[in-house]
Amino acid sequence: MTTTPPADAPTILPFVKHHRDGSLWARGQTCNGEPTGYWEWFRRDGTRLRSGMFDQGRQVGAWTTYDSAGKVYKVTTMKPSP
Repeated sequence: MTTTPPADAPTILPFVKHHRDGSLWARGQTCNGEPTGYWEWFRRDGTRLRSGMFDQGRQVGAWTTYDSAGKVYKVTTMKPSP
């Protein structure tokens, strides 16, 4: 039996974007068009640039920035929205 989600159920979709050269630029997911969950951004050489979490389109928690060798450069903790 197949069930249909309620009309007000959130629509969660994968998100992938590429640099002009075709290499991966960003990946994550959206919920009703807003970034949600874990996201990552990459340099053209494929090394990770930044990563962190979104909640209803807002950056939350610890966001990590990586150096060009892929090592942690800094971690920024996002403050909750008022």
